[in-house]
Amino acid sequence: MSFCSFFGGEVFQNHFEPGVYACAKCGYELFSSRSKYAHSSPWPAFTETIHADSVAKRPEHNRPGALKVSCGKCGNGLGHEFLNDGPKPGQSRF
Repeated sequence: MSFCSFFGGEVFQNHFEPGVYACAKCGYELFSSRSKYAHSSPWPAFTETIHADSVAKRPEHNRPGALKVSCGKCGNGLGHEFLNDGPKPGQSRF
């Protein structure tokens, strides 16, 4: 499976088959289906990455409580990590 961008119809939002979500640009492993959960946003939601370096994060100055997230290997933009917005208290949502 591969995703990274939203172009008006995210096909993996309601996709819960076992597998690995990889960067659409370079193929680096980002998220496992085991960390995916249903969320009201139009994008797939995950609680954790596969590898410690799967993603790079930087502060999003105009969005408190959010970090800008990109592929840890090639820098392709992935969206945001929303702090304390996961399925359990204290968890973040990618």
